[in-house]
Amino acid sequence: MEPSTTPADASEHEKKAAESMEVEKIFESKEVPAWRSQLTVRALAVSLVLGVMFTFIVMKLNLTTGIIPSLNVSAGLLGFFFVKTWTKFLDRSGLLRQPFTRQENTVIQTCVVATSGIAFSGGFGSYLFGMSEVAAKQSTEANSAQNIKNPALGWMIGFLFIVSFLGLFSVVPLRKIMIIDFKLVYPSGTATAHLINSFHTPRGAKLAKKQVRVLGKFFSFSFLWGFFQWFFTAGENCGFVKFPTFGLKAYKNRFYFDFSATYVGVGMICPYLVNASLLVGAILSWGIMWPLIEDKKGHWYPADVPSTSLNGLQGYRVFIGIALILGDGLYNFIKVLGHTLFGLYRQFRVNDQGNVNVNVLPVAASHCPPSDSYSSYDDKCRTQLFLKEEIPTCFAVVFYVGISIISAATLPHIFPQLKWYYIAVIYVFAPVLAFCNAYGSGLTDWSLASTYGKLAIFTIGAWAGASEGGVLAGLAACGVMMNIVSTASDLMLDFKTGYMTLTSPRSMFVSQVVGTAMGCVISPCVFWLFYKAFDDLGIPNSEYPAPNALIYRNMSILGVEGFSALPKNCLKLCYVFFAAGIVINAIRDTVGKARARFIPIPMAMAIPFYLGSYFAIDMCVGSLILFVWEIINKAKADAFGPAVASGLICGEGIWTLPSSILALAGVNPPICMKFLSRTANAKVDAFLGSN
Repeated sequence: MEPSTTPADASEHEKKAAESMEVEKIFESKEVPAWRSQLTVRALAVSLVLGVMFTFIVMKLNLTTGIIPSLNVSAGLLGFFFVKTWTKFLDRSGLLRQPFTRQENTVIQTCVVATSGIAFSGGFGSYLFGMSEVAAKQSTEANSAQNIKNPALGWMIGFLFIVSFLGLFSVVPLRKIMIIDFKLVYPSGTATAHLINSFHTPRGAKLAKKQVRVLGKFFSFSFLWGFFQWFFTAGENCGFVKFPTFGLKAYKNRFYFDFSATYVGVGMICPYLVNASLLVGAILSWGIMWPLIEDKKGHWYPADVPSTSLNGLQGYRVFIGIALILGDGLYNFIKVLGHTLFGLYRQFRVNDQGNVNVNVLPVAASHCPPSDSYSSYDDKCRTQLFLKEEIPTCFAVVFYVGISIISAATLPHIFPQLKWYYIAVIYVFAPVLAFCNAYGSGLTDWSLASTYGKLAIFTIGAWAGASEGGVLAGLAACGVMMNIVSTASDLMLDFKTGYMTLTSPRSMFVSQVVGTAMGCVISPCVFWLFYKAFDDLGIPNSEYPAPNALIYRNMSILGVEGFSALPKNCLKLCYVFFAAGIVINAIRDTVGKARARFIPIPMAMAIPFYLGSYFAIDMCVGSLILFVWEIINKAKADAFGPAVASGLICGEGIWTLPSSILALAGVNPPICMKFLSRTANAKVDAFLGSN
């Protein structure tokens, strides 16, 4: 017979079990460094190196597919890898003066993500490159000189320095509300914090070493694979890495697996549903719709127009994809805004006695304790430090107003079409939208920065008008808005990571500012390297087609000039897919989470409409690898999956640096290797034999 247990004994047992799970109990003996001590020289040096690496990765993804996964975990993992290797070497030499702490690890991760984040919010694959002559030539409308501004290193760096810091100051006063009062989850920030905490616990050190070794192996493999791909792909149409997935007809319709380590790694990081949605969108568009519309050549659109003309099949590809994106974006914008307003109402509503009723938002726990009470030892330690290291609100307000005035005075010199009063209106509404985006990303881990940017495209573009360069004004306004709301959500996400690792908010803010400043220089330089190294940058079917650039430009044209340039029945199909984006999202929210995971995401479905499915197949292969691994050994897959994915992404991604330099130097790959059908191979053999 088992011994009986009283309720008091059970309660005491549960209490002890809970205490054993407290993270800060493990770190209780370790002193938290002062915030200035967390900002070490080696941390900033490693951040610079990793910032350059991650900028190349993000830039490559920007200019190929436009899909950028969350790289926070990868940044934290690689930061640990670099510094731990360095401190281990110094320790053996007897020269180590300062141990490597989780706070320093968090500072590195924050700085790296801030640096590489500019590569996305800077619009090098979207609105900024959409201003160029390359994108304008692919469009039949609004391609006059007043709607074109070609990239140049000077104005790009100046533009980013002017607009990239406003988002940081716009949400600093809200950090306590978001992190302490609302207890927003910020899934990526929370996952990164758990990773960093596990690295630095005594019981997690052994696992961390194994993860670092795995990362190093796959980083080396991926880098060498990138070199191997380059070496055997001489010639414009050499297709060694393009293996038809469903036969040669599928190859023509962009259904092939190109052995990209980067996209396989991205597929291992992205949720299964995202990758499946990409594949569904590719099959729907390239497998069904485009072949059917192509059969209408001569009826729906002229038979003699080039394949890249928006008056032909290209117009359907671009604008139907835009309609689906806008439908999804509008639905999610209204949804997040509704969640925000309802949550604020519940959080701050006043009861009959006039007291504020601090109810919890429906995002985290079922009870939100007041700031002077704590639900756990972890909460107590973290909240006390988070509130102790205060960032004055007046400091943030003064800098926001000051930078806004400077920006309104200087931006019209870079973009004469963007008047100072357009900018002033943007800056009045930007803090509200920055709050909405930071709140929304805390709920869902999904930043709607591009959606707010598209809102600016349509409003400012229509306000400016076609005759006053409204297309360029809309794209520039998109850049201003995207930078503000994107950096705001990134900062709050990093504050969540810092909160859970006992990293000072001051050191987090400083590292974010330093990382943003580095990104304002590094990102334009990396883009400039791509721009000069690859003559066909931004051209469809090239190595770097920059598909979002044309999409953003055409959105701006729509906002200014309307739908008159669209081919026959294109507008009807756009209405259908715009409505479909809303309806699919509504169904996903209605059926519940268990069933929603089988319904595709419209935003992800729309991306292959223009590009094809080759990257979706690569990403689905990554999902398949992870899925099989989880079936075989879920514990190992959870522990080492992020390390494998990070190694694959970073290794091939960093290969773009030497490949760009080789292209600039005029060094071409020496060998062409490609797959051929049996019939084509016989023709090649016969040709070679006759010579």
